[in-house]
Amino acid sequence: MGINTERDIEANMQIGPTDQGMVRIFVEAGGVEIPMDFTPEEAEEIAEEILAAAKAISG
Repeated sequence: MGINTERDIEANMQIGPTDQGMVRIFVEAGGVEIPMDFTPEEAEEIAEEILAAAKAISG
């Protein structure tokens, strides 16, 4: 499976700060929970990558 492979999977995602000073992206799908913690700097880099991808496809 790659970035361009479509899948028919429903997932829930939450993003927010933790009480440990990290940014957590929490994904739940099919009974599997994936918590991913990032430093604020890493979270900013991820946000920039998401914005760059959105701009690339919107013209």
